Amino acid sequence: MKSKIILFILSVLCFVGNVSANERIYVNSGVTTHIVMPENIKLVDISTPKIIGNQCADNIVRIKPFQESDSISVCSYKEDELLGTLTLIGERHIAQYDIVYTECAANAASIFQVPYSDTQSYINPEVSMPMSEMARYAWAVYGSDRKFNQVVSKAHGIKAVVNNIYAIGDYFFIDYSLLNKTKIPYDIEELRVKLTDKKQSKATNSQNIELTPVFSLNYAKKFQKNYRNVLVLPKLTFPDEKVLRLEISENQISGRVIVLTIEYEDILNADGFDSDILKNSDYYPYHYIKYSVEQ
Repeated sequence: MKSKIILFILSVLCFVGNVSANERIYVNSGVTTHIVMPENIKLVDISTPKIIGNQCADNIVRIKPFQESDSISVCSYKEDELLGTLTLIGERHIAQYDIVYTECAANAASIFQVPYSDTQSYINPEVSMPMSEMARYAWAVYGSDRKFNQVVSKAHGIKAVVNNIYAIGDYFFIDYSLLNKTKIPYDIEELRVKLTDKKQSKATNSQNIELTPVFSLNYAKKFQKNYRNVLVLPKLTFPDEKVLRLEISENQISGRVIVLTIEYEDILNADGFDSDILKNSDYYPYHYIKYSVEQ
């Protein structure tokens, strides 16, 4: 762990030392500036007490010029005055900006989107794939055609299918759909992913291992007819006598439970990701899908 921290600090210092000229973000006492990174923020450094702010979301920082007086009309800063430097350290990228004061509130940025072109990558051994990149791949998989036909389950008027399984980097992307053939909407209570014995006997205790997805694309909790989602799991292997089960349960007293069983052979046959899928795919990091999608 110490070696990872040392490597991280050296990477940051190397970046800061190589920066010759920073891009500018203009601020004003009457405007709160929200800075949006394209990936989750790990650390924020403000070089001066002239700027106050905090991290208000995983990938958003808000800042404002500090002033002792409560009156916006009373300000000691001048036009084009450099207040300080803001450094944003993301999961695998760093951005650094000069924060400059403007007397005109209309010229201050209320929302500033950090493009990757303003950042420099660094080695972070704790992050193999940033969440924004994971979201991009998941969205591309979501919009791709179904190639997988081996895993299908039917119960309680619900048909569940696995559309695709992709191996990307250190993760598996499992794309699945639910089709409700009844007139009763399905309220999703929870999704559980388990590694279980293929043959479970009442005479012996089966060993179940609960797995936690690192990312889920669709956070909708209710659907009428069709539902599709992409789950991301850390890449894993397991013995042939085990299976991977996706259990989707309904939020009702007599809740319907749908189970998708994925064999080890299905995991071994996971497709390598075709980068061409990304070319025609819109990029929506942390995209929230409010409605079901037709199959």
